[in-house]
Order: sequence, then structure tokens, then C-alpha cells
Amino acid sequence: MAHLAGLSVDYVVRLEQGRGPRPSATVLMMLSGALLLSPPEIEHLFALAGAAVPTAGAISDVVRPSVLRLLDRLHDLPAMVSNAQGDVLAWNELASAVLGDLSKVPHWRRTHLWLHFVADETFASRLVVEGTEGARLDRATVAQARAALARYPQDTKLLRTVDELRERVPRFAAVWDERPLQHRHSDVKSYDVPGVGRITLDCESLAVLDDDQTLVVYSAAPDSTDAVKLEKLRTDSSR
Repeated sequence: MAHLAGLSVDYVVRLEQGRGPRPSATVLMMLSGALLLSPPEIEHLFALAGAAVPTAGAISDVVRPSVLRLLDRLHDLPAMVSNAQGDVLAWNELASAVLGDLSKVPHWRRTHLWLHFVADETFASRLVVEGTEGARLDRATVAQARAALARYPQDTKLLRTVDELRERVPRFAAVWDERPLQHRHSDVKSYDVPGVGRITLDCESLAVLDDDQTLVVYSAAPDSTDAVKLEKLRTDSSR
């Protein structure tokens, strides 16, 4: 079953034994496909897991197995998959080494909006957001959410996240009211990472068109100081 679902045997065993984390919608759909479940059976499975079945008009948080396999092959570069509103759906070990341990963040908070604007006991962003560069990144993050809301005006999770951030975070509310509009497929971002200090990486966003998702890949120029730091993180995370 693990092979048919595109999951590791160890992960499925931990699920069966109740030792794994609560499965995401992505995992539930992969298991549903492997088990050839009917629509009513899929609804029942999601209900048992305490998750909402993806519906038309809502932002998808299900990553195709082929995209997950591609992510798994990116051993040397940090990479993650995000959906339209910026939910981080999947990531590799090197992404955790650079960005921090995203598995500690509750899945309903594991979105670029929340991670960028809120630091709490579960996760503090390592992204450098200083001065004019910080203001630009604020606008870019909000612009992504505004673009998603234009495409999915009835998505309840995105609406709830925006309302909560507007109420709790004045910085977010101010940028939201500016109505920023910008669309970038590439960027340069800096992170303060324990063990290596500040590292600056090129960030490329590759569209997964059918699912309105994005594969985000980070890299550094060959032989650069940042490339050396990235290699150290890769070596340390693989031990």
C-alpha cells in the first residue's frame, strides 16, 4: 500500500501504529487513491482524520505524487511545495535546515502569511526582513495572498487567516490596506541560520499549473560563500 500511495513504508507503519503525526490532506488523498476508495469512503476517511475534503472553489492542499517524487530527488537544494495562498505543503530536509523545522508548526498555521508576520513559541522565521528589503518582502507576501483571494474569493481558510492577521498584527493590516500588486517568479532572500550565520540564496518559483501550486527551489552560485554554507547545512542534515 505504501508503494501504491507513493509513501515510505516506515511512514505508513507509524500511521498504523498511531506514532506518526496527523496525516495531511495530501497524505489522505494518496492513501485514498491506493485503496481505491469511493467518494463517500473518502469523505469518511477525512472525517476520521479530522480534515476537510478538498472541494471545488477551495485552494488545493493536495500535492500530486509525481511532484512529491520530484521534491524527494532534490537532495542538494532546499525546496518546498506551496499552494496558491502560500500554505507550505511539503518540503525536503535541506529546506528545514535553512528555514527551520516546519513540522513543529500546526498545519493550519503553516502558511507564508502566518510564518512571515507572526513569531510564536512554535516557529520564528529566519528570513531577514530589515529596512526597505523587509518592506518589499512584506508587500510581496501580502500581494500573493491578495492574488489568491481574487482567484478563490470563497476559500474559508484564506479568509479566516486574513481576518485574524488584520486583527492581531498591525504591520500586516497596514500592508494589506495598501493593496500591493506584484508578481515575481524569482527572488533573492537572506536567512540567519544557526551554525552558518547569514546565507543569501536565489529563490526560483516553478509553477505546478494544474494544481495552482508552486515548487520553490533555493540555490547559491557555485563556489560562492553561500554555496559553501549550503553544503555545510546539507552535510549536517544528512548525518
